[in-house]
Amino acid sequence: MADRLRNELVGIADGSGRYADAARAALGDAPVGTRLGFAIRALAGHRGPGSSTCPSDAARAVGGERWRALMDDARDTARSLARSGLVEITQRGEVLDPDTDWRGPIRIRAVER
Repeated sequence: MADRLRNELVGIADGSGRYADAARAALGDAPVGTRLGFAIRALAGHRGPGSSTCPSDAARAVGGERWRALMDDARDTARSLARSGLVEITQRGEVLDPDTDWRGPIRIRAVER
């Protein structure tokens, strides 16, 4: 799964689309937290507002076999991106407030701009 998600980022980075730069940054050598943010933006943005991604997708793409250790960071990064208006966090189809406590599985989707 990690290889598939990393390959998805590579495909986005190899293109000239709107999220190519974010994908390239996610694949780069920046600190892991920064790369997670770019991975979330690239995956959610490329998939579009009609689809979504999971924090674990970004963690797997960036962390490979060590992805589980990145899950808290990926969720925190998603919160930060939601606060800035770049993504929405959803649970069971409902948009969550990034500043409230929530538990359980979440999805992240791009916000149309």
